[in-house]
Amino acid sequence: MKKLFISQPMRDKTDEEIKAERAKIVKVVVDRFGQVEVINSFFESVPHDAKPLWFLGKSLELLSTADIVFFAEGWEKYRGCRIEHECA
Repeated sequence: MKKLFISQPMRDKTDEEIKAERAKIVKVVVDRFGQVEVINSFFESVPHDAKPLWFLGKSLELLSTADIVFFAEGWEKYRGCRIEHECA
């Protein structure tokens, strides 16, 4: 089974908005490629002092295990997503 990494802007979005967008993305990918294993790159339990670079480091680690990467609408406006795109 292919592993899916989702790169999406998260700044200024609620957890519910992020999860809803991820669910829509998963549906699009499954419709196109069949079943996938979604890599959980939405960090809900993080150190209280985590800096943006911490999140990016963890994301890149997870990205390295992906077979498919989906970039959500607006990714090009966000530094972290642009870095993930370059690495992918």
